[in-house]
Amino acid sequence: MKYNFETVHKRFHTGSKKWDELSANGVGEKEDIIPFSVADMEFVTAPEIVDAIKDELDHSIMGYANPTKEYLDTVCRWMKEHHGWDAKPEWILPAHGIIDAFFDAVKIYTKEGEGVMLMTPVYYPMYHAVNYNNRVLVDCALVEKGNSYQIDFEDFERKASDENTKMLILCSPHNPCGRVWTREELEKIGEICLKHHVLVVSDEIHFDLIMPGHKHIVFASLSEEIADNCIVCTAPSKTFNLAGLQTSNIFIPNPDLRDKFFQALKRCNPNLKCNILGYRACEAAYKHCGQWLEEAISVIDTNRKLVTDFMAKEFPQIKVKELEATYLLWMDWRGLGIDSKELERINHEEARLFFDEGYVFGAQGDGFERWNLACPTRYVEEALERMKNAYKKYVK
Repeated sequence: MKYNFETVHKRFHTGSKKWDELSANGVGEKEDIIPFSVADMEFVTAPEIVDAIKDELDHSIMGYANPTKEYLDTVCRWMKEHHGWDAKPEWILPAHGIIDAFFDAVKIYTKEGEGVMLMTPVYYPMYHAVNYNNRVLVDCALVEKGNSYQIDFEDFERKASDENTKMLILCSPHNPCGRVWTREELEKIGEICLKHHVLVVSDEIHFDLIMPGHKHIVFASLSEEIADNCIVCTAPSKTFNLAGLQTSNIFIPNPDLRDKFFQALKRCNPNLKCNILGYRACEAAYKHCGQWLEEAISVIDTNRKLVTDFMAKEFPQIKVKELEATYLLWMDWRGLGIDSKELERINHEEARLFFDEGYVFGAQGDGFERWNLACPTRYVEEALERMKNAYKKYVK
């Protein structure tokens, strides 16, 4: 490989939530253990991005900065070349993060007491966007089918047809289930939401992290009619591990929806912009780091196969869901017959494994674990060995 996917920079006492959890559980440098929880990578940042940031620091003033024409054109070119979507620069509004964007969308396009639909289990801040803003959660549960999940479209349309349901927050690709929704599935979602006047806010933050054999479809690329009824939220933050630079690109093709979003944000912040270094990092990533992404996906896929094969051999009671996208492996541990809180204790105290607990993704996630695979393979191998030793006395 051209790039370094072996080095880990340990982030104890740096403000990293996932590494602070290790400290809180008594893990120190000597144990050489990494967390597999919060969705940021344990890969060294692509050198082209680091060099671009250093160049900005050497030759610029860290003042206010708006996105340049070159920046906007670069973002649109990435969408065209990697996703086949001919997006326009004028559709882009900046946001510090996609969570910010879908929280804002809930407040801007719906009223208190109105319904916002989620396909669950789902990324937990989406629940917060609904509940913290006094909207009604419309829970459209995904259906487990083998090692994957399907949409119950009969239930979906029934809930979309309720006149109080005003919005769908779509997670595409889906987190934590790892699904890449097919064109047919997305078209059906789009048609139902158009029919029943449900606005779609599509969180596509994992859109570049697609495993071999699968293809992501940008929701707004399906048709002009669907594009006019949606907001597409993208960022380089998951793809290139840049979340700390707080730079996202929110596409709103419909000029009326875009103006409403912009005018509402201006009432809170009349000078919308992101981090100057975030703009520079995003531009460098989209211009120069395609090969880095390909190699990162290769490592993630190797780790996926390693965990899947291990579980099938050593712990067949644990069912690993198919990973079509993201670097977050969704695993059903219910077959072990161990309560979820006890699982968490065993993993932390005995196996020294730190995942995202499935219950944080909603009731359907209870008994599941989400394993972040964006790390050097040797750490996955060592973790599996610790797991094997720790669970010998619990599994017959």
